[in-house]
Amino acid sequence: MVWTADAIPSQEGRVALVTGANSGLGLATARALSARGATVVMACRSRRKAEAARSQLLEAGLTGLDLLELDLADLNSVQRAASELRDRYGHLDLLLNNAGVMAPPRTLTNQGHELQFGVNHLGHMALTLQLLPLMQSRHDARVVTVTSGAQYFGKIRWDDPSWSKGYDRYGAYGQSKLANVMFALELEARQQEQGSGIRSLAAHPGLARTDLQPTAIATGGNRFEALAYRLMDPLFQSAAMGALPQLHAATAETAQGGEHYGPDQWGGMRGHPTRCRIAPAALDREQRQRLWQLSEQLISA
Repeated sequence: MVWTADAIPSQEGRVALVTGANSGLGLATARALSARGATVVMACRSRRKAEAARSQLLEAGLTGLDLLELDLADLNSVQRAASELRDRYGHLDLLLNNAGVMAPPRTLTNQGHELQFGVNHLGHMALTLQLLPLMQSRHDARVVTVTSGAQYFGKIRWDDPSWSKGYDRYGAYGQSKLANVMFALELEARQQEQGSGIRSLAAHPGLARTDLQPTAIATGGNRFEALAYRLMDPLFQSAAMGALPQLHAATAETAQGGEHYGPDQWGGMRGHPTRCRIAPAALDREQRQRLWQLSEQLISA
């Protein structure tokens, strides 16, 4: 039996923070959680886009929607957002690390990290570590980190994670997505070792129709990429379908910490949520610990 958003249990009384909730997978996730009674904090970089997204959901009859300004490319913004959430609510039940950037020309974050590694991985790791204390006392608290199929070809450039030499847009994207799943699994292992009830899971959307791919092509693509995208367009599923794996990871009673969910058809490109394979590099505890240590150093530098 396939899992759909109708299977999400009641989220009444629960607070969920969704990064990048103004469009695509994040907006679909916010819509589904709000529909089941959660208070959804839409954490977005653009206040204008966030307000437009919230208005769209309110017009659809949804409630319990809050906005939080968050720029994952600025660790100072991450710290401010975590502090503001703490002051507003004092607790958190669900954290969905959903926001991401894909294949831009080489750009640096405010702290000087390559943008994809900085936003997709470092920003989310910093946010998570600051919000964990708000989740410790909550029943069935979960952190879901969104990765992608790019994890399978990703490699961590240990000596140059910011790609100061030989920058490759998709190589850097693959690195950030591998880092996402490595972080999710290592966070789960550490929470288990500490006796914490917080669960950490990973999810990927398959091929979902969002702004991510068009933006990547518009900012740094070429004719070949644009043609490939047009040819693949029939394979893309809706953002609502793409959001199902992360919603399953966040809410399904059967979902367990350390698991990774993605679509069940066409080699993980589309379909309903199922457990899916994890990039071999992410299964290596030694490598995960190495990434954790490196990331902590970069975040605190």
